[in-house]
Amino acid sequence: MDSSHKWEVLLAIGVGTFMTALDTSVANTVLPVIGKSFNESITSVQWVVTIYLLVLSGLLLSFGRLGDMQGYKKIYLSGFGIFIAGSLLSGIAPNVGLLIAFRGLQALGAAMLAANSPAILTKSFPAQQRGQALGLQATMTYLGLIVGPSLGGWLTSLFGWRVVFYINVPVGLAFFWLGLHFIPSDKVHKVTEKFDFPGAITFMLGLGALLLGLNKGAEWGWTSIFTLLFLFSAVILLSAFIYIEKHVENPMLDLNLFYKLPFSLSTASAVINYIGIYSSIFLMPYYLIQGRGFTPAQAGLILTAQPLVMAVIAPISGTLSDRIGTRLPTVFGMAVLSAGLFFLSRLDAQSEIKTIMMALAIVGLGTGAFISPNNSSLMGSAPKSRQGIAAGILATARNFGMVLGVGIAGAIFATTLAHGRSGLIAPGGTTQDEVIFVALQLSFLTVSLITFLGVITSMVRATDIS
Repeated sequence: MDSSHKWEVLLAIGVGTFMTALDTSVANTVLPVIGKSFNESITSVQWVVTIYLLVLSGLLLSFGRLGDMQGYKKIYLSGFGIFIAGSLLSGIAPNVGLLIAFRGLQALGAAMLAANSPAILTKSFPAQQRGQALGLQATMTYLGLIVGPSLGGWLTSLFGWRVVFYINVPVGLAFFWLGLHFIPSDKVHKVTEKFDFPGAITFMLGLGALLLGLNKGAEWGWTSIFTLLFLFSAVILLSAFIYIEKHVENPMLDLNLFYKLPFSLSTASAVINYIGIYSSIFLMPYYLIQGRGFTPAQAGLILTAQPLVMAVIAPISGTLSDRIGTRLPTVFGMAVLSAGLFFLSRLDAQSEIKTIMMALAIVGLGTGAFISPNNSSLMGSAPKSRQGIAAGILATARNFGMVLGVGIAGAIFATTLAHGRSGLIAPGGTTQDEVIFVALQLSFLTVSLITFLGVITSMVRATDIS
């Protein structure tokens, strides 16, 4: 292991992580501007966001496997180049059709980055600093996802929507150079293994159908023919994927990884954590802007309480887990997250700003305390020859949790609003003005209960990874 330039490696990986996470969320802000620029409907322009999510999620495992076979540095730097090219082309796209295509190219590069960055960090840092390094990377991930909307709106207001993509080019080239010079080269083993194309294609199509069904379910209707068709197709394709992986000689996904309790439960805990955090990211703007009447700028300022606390706590928790093991910090973090979501479910039309920010800070504390040691547990429980696929599973868990969290919270929120009056949380009748708070309270309470399951999965791991 070459750790002589580990901090330069962390810097290169961290910026790449921030950029790809940023582009997962930043386009949401500029969609109305893009639609107006091209004179396109919102249903057409939404594919600028949807295609990025589908391509990114569907290819993570494939590029994690390729990293194991051909070297993490090679795949990572190739992804950086493709991401930069996709960003430049997105910026100059003359119509929405080409913009969607170039966003798909950008997501292709982002998948190559996300699927190999944790493996590179795990390789570059000694075991006693693995949690610290992954904690700092987790900070960059969340900062990118949460800063994206406000940064995108600010840049667009000053320079137009195209600069949101152009900004990736000079920054990306600078840190591509850093990665080229400081990321250690890989000693690739088992070069005789063949890539599992049937498994890769089946997984990509199956996960894509699942994510599309969950992502569009609220828009199409959860019992509509399109939603049910996509979800049914996902079940068939993902079942076929599992069958293929059990019988192919060199599977893309080594299912034996999931026979290790620390690995399987760390993966499940990661999905549950992302369900919780993305539910709050999705719901809080409705509470602040639609429910309380704050301006977007005021709402953005209040929402910073969560990522600021998370950014401070994540590396501290990662460093602590290197010393005391991963179980205690993950259990604590998930319990605090569940409590924070419960406090959010208690907010109403009279809650003070300091109370709102305190509840958000608790969510940030729980997330920051959990994510670094859990990532360290997941990566540490995978063998060295499977670090790439483990990193791909970790990134897939994040994207799956994101879509599932928004889908669950969105379904509960929209359904409660549609009924107009609810006695599930507030007994008796509620006025139309109060319905939104009832819907938000029920949504947050449900997600709080879901994240409490994560306390159990974090607690019952058979062994600890330190």
